[in-house]
This record gives sequence, C-alpha cells and structure tokens, in this order.
Amino acid sequence: MIEKLREAPSTLYEQDETAWLESMAALVAARRWDELDADNLSEYLHDMAHRDRREVHSRLATLLTHLLKWDYQPEGRTNSWLATIKEQRKELHLLLESGTLRNHAAEILGKAYAWAVDQASAETGLPETAFPTECPYTLEQVLAET
Repeated sequence: MIEKLREAPSTLYEQDETAWLESMAALVAARRWDELDADNLSEYLHDMAHRDRREVHSRLATLLTHLLKWDYQPEGRTNSWLATIKEQRKELHLLLESGTLRNHAAEILGKAYAWAVDQASAETGLPETAFPTECPYTLEQVLAET
C-alpha cells in the first residue's frame, strides 16, 4: 500500500480515498513523516472536524424540532416522534463524548433552535410565533432521558 502511495499520493487521494487513508495511516504508524501527503491530509482532517460539527448541529436541530412538536402539539404525539427523540439523544450522547463537540453544541444551541422552530412550524402548521423566541431548554434538558 505504501509503495503505491509513493508513485502519486495526490492521485490516490482523488481516485480511492479509502486506500489513501490506509496508506496515510501506515505511513504515520511507520513514522515516515516526510512521505505523508500533508496537504491532502490536513484538508481531510479539517473536513472531518467540520463534518462532526455539522452532524451535531443537524441532530440537535432534529431533536429540538421533535421536542417542540411534543411540547406544543401534544395531541399529535406519536411513537414515531418519541423514537426520533430517543434516537437523536443516543446519537448526540455518542458525539458529545468529545468535549470539543459538547462545547460546540452548547455554543450553537440557539442557532439549532432557530432551525427547529422553522421546521416545527412547517410540520405542525403552528405559526413560528407559537414557540418561544429563545430556546426554552438547556443542553442538559435536551439530552436528558425522560
């Protein structure tokens, strides 16, 4: 795998990302720093961190949407809503084992809430003004298994 990388690391990155990742891992394990495809590796790692942050935002907004629906349209409660709440909480618990991502979640709670209000309004038919303007939940409340 490493031999193939020596030929053209950028080409391997473009053609087969998984093979490129395996090659990068092998080079790191062998401490062959000078052979790393540093530019692409740096970009890839940055993209991974960005992806994780986006996933936290998406899951938080989905969870908040369902909590709003649950609280503001109780007559519409379904097992499907409850299942979504449980699933998003479980996935967020896994993601937020990272202190960096937990801090990120706390920082973007208001932004995710704004997205959730828009979505909850669309799904329930309630006007956005039916929901609080500020997030009524703390991060701990959002994540709590109740």
